[in-house]
Amino acid sequence: MMETAVDHLIEAADEGTGVEFDGLRARGTDGEYTFATPQTERTGLSTEAFRETATDHSQHVTNWYFFTRIAPEEPSRRAFLRWAEHADEHDVPDRYDALADVLTRKWGQLRITVERDGSGDRRYEIRHEDDADASSDELTAHEEPLDARELVRHDERGRYRPLKTAPTLRSGWVFADLSASDLVETVDFVYPATVANWYREREGELDVTHWHETVERQTGIYGVVETWDRQEGHDHVDWVAEACCADSQCLKRREWEYDEDTDLDVDGGDGEFPCREPCSMVISAARRWTKLEGEQSQTYEFELTPSEKEQIEEIIDAVAEGRTDEIREADLGDGANRYRARFLRAKRFDDDGNLGGVPTDGDDGDDGDH
Repeated sequence: MMETAVDHLIEAADEGTGVEFDGLRARGTDGEYTFATPQTERTGLSTEAFRETATDHSQHVTNWYFFTRIAPEEPSRRAFLRWAEHADEHDVPDRYDALADVLTRKWGQLRITVERDGSGDRRYEIRHEDDADASSDELTAHEEPLDARELVRHDERGRYRPLKTAPTLRSGWVFADLSASDLVETVDFVYPATVANWYREREGELDVTHWHETVERQTGIYGVVETWDRQEGHDHVDWVAEACCADSQCLKRREWEYDEDTDLDVDGGDGEFPCREPCSMVISAARRWTKLEGEQSQTYEFELTPSEKEQIEEIIDAVAEGRTDEIREADLGDGANRYRARFLRAKRFDDDGNLGGVPTDGDDGDDGDH
């Protein structure tokens, strides 16, 4: 690789203003060359002397060659590769020392590692963050980026994942020895468009479509959402964002607000990559909640002990946070424990399934899509 890199550097030095990249400067003028790094500068070099000098400073040369000749040309992908090895935080010698071992980054639930070989080329690995300490022999190995499309389709329990950025990515696999192009392609299959949007945000070019604008363009069965917009004294959109867009539900960082001039009261999260508009999951949920919120409130009277009231609250919280599977059958102290819930049902529900024996009166407006 080194000889090829120097050949390309000589060609680039002879063109226009030459080369300036990560501290490396190279330029040819009238048959004489300048070669400089933060550690050295030599001028008036012949072609042969330039080649020797460049070879002596292989780290800067191979670094330039990798990012300008091997890495994908698409700006967002190249920027992502530089981010992966902390290129904007460390100079070339320090980074090369680190790359001799392994550099690690986290992208959603992905653990991305990068190391270099003796020629300066990079090799990458992707695995689930939960498998950080697992031996590669313990994991199912994959080589083709396209394999990731099937891996992300279902969660650990085999359930379909409609939201690819949900924190439900299953573990137990590894993509090892990936090239630069294959790395970014694999990441794109796992988390579509996240690299592109991350880059647009870095460049100040992220085009955000806010809630109100998104709702205005809904048609067909989703047009009903337009009738349920934020109103004085109501926080419907905040409720939607709190339910769907928290870090526990989606790994994106929400950048959309109610509209360009009105922020939501709910925090947008801490994800590495941004969310630029309400997704289809949010709109589908909002459609359903629009119908449910159209119901008129009624007053129901139940008899509950203080502990039973708290238990109902614990059950709702456990379901909302997706932790029901974590509650041990022997943990009777947890209100959402299965046996505790069954006991409450046996005590407080009648044979028709009514809480406290109180029927649900009124037309609930059900359209059959519960």
